Amino acid sequence: MAEPTGADPLGALLAEHDTWLRVERGLAANTLSAYRRDLRRYEAFLRARGIEDPATIGEDTVATYLHDLESAVDEDGRQRFAPSSIARALVAVRSFHGFCAAEGLLDEDPSEEVGAPRVPQGIPKALSEEEVTQLLDAVPGDAARARRDRAILETLYATGVRISELVGLDVGDVDLEAGTARVLGKGDRERVVPVGRSARAAVDAYLVGGRAELVRPGRAHRTEALFLNARGGRLTRQGCWKIVGRAGERVGLAGRLSPHVLRHSAATHMLDHGADIRVVQELLGHVSISTTQVYTKVSPERLRAVYEAAHPRARLQGGDRASGGTMG
Repeated sequence: MAEPTGADPLGALLAEHDTWLRVERGLAANTLSAYRRDLRRYEAFLRARGIEDPATIGEDTVATYLHDLESAVDEDGRQRFAPSSIARALVAVRSFHGFCAAEGLLDEDPSEEVGAPRVPQGIPKALSEEEVTQLLDAVPGDAARARRDRAILETLYATGVRISELVGLDVGDVDLEAGTARVLGKGDRERVVPVGRSARAAVDAYLVGGRAELVRPGRAHRTEALFLNARGGRLTRQGCWKIVGRAGERVGLAGRLSPHVLRHSAATHMLDHGADIRVVQELLGHVSISTTQVYTKVSPERLRAVYEAAHPRARLQGGDRASGGTMG
């Protein structure tokens, strides 16, 4: 491990992380400001407890910080931080610790397994097809991680799988020749989903020229996972979130994009192009079709367009209008 230097290792690593956010990730000013605000609050929490060395921070410290945010109240006794604000604060903390671990400045990321509070959500808004195209073109280069990230984005959109299903894929679960993937969903229910040509090409490029570079010596017996992290292990849900989030930031979708939004977009676009809802239900792995109907809410404009095209009396002919008759 590369030891942080100086009398204030916490301050030094926070400064390095800030530079990385600004220079390497190129965050927009508002996003960068939000990260800084959340990390200043986290820094104050740590220093108040005498924690000056990030190497001494464990999972329990991060969990305690979240608990303090959840318990904080204002002068009127109301909860000070909304669940969405706490979730955003955890994103900043994970970014900091993940950066330190990825750069070899710390041995491990203590925030990786800490769960965020549930944030009440409505039906997510699907991306437009143009936005999806921009997103899928947002990862440049032929480095191993770039090939992996493109394969992840293409697979999420092509198959509509959940993030847990994606990171759970093994190499043997994907049949590129047949264009299918075997997915283990909720309740250990297995299903086979089709994988489109664009996604197959991206996964093939990753397998041929990327995945082997991520495998670490001595981990050969643990490399059955399709998508690997920088340390050669199975990519986690949190790691996948970060990959999708970074791609979204590059095309102006920060705050709107998540793996679930790609799942919803895949289903919505299939319905827009005439797919039967039962087929979409099978693709998404829903037990009840009512769940699929929630995911695939039809816009009022499309509903009217389909209605007018399909219903025999949606448009009255000239003679009908002139008669002035009414329906009894």
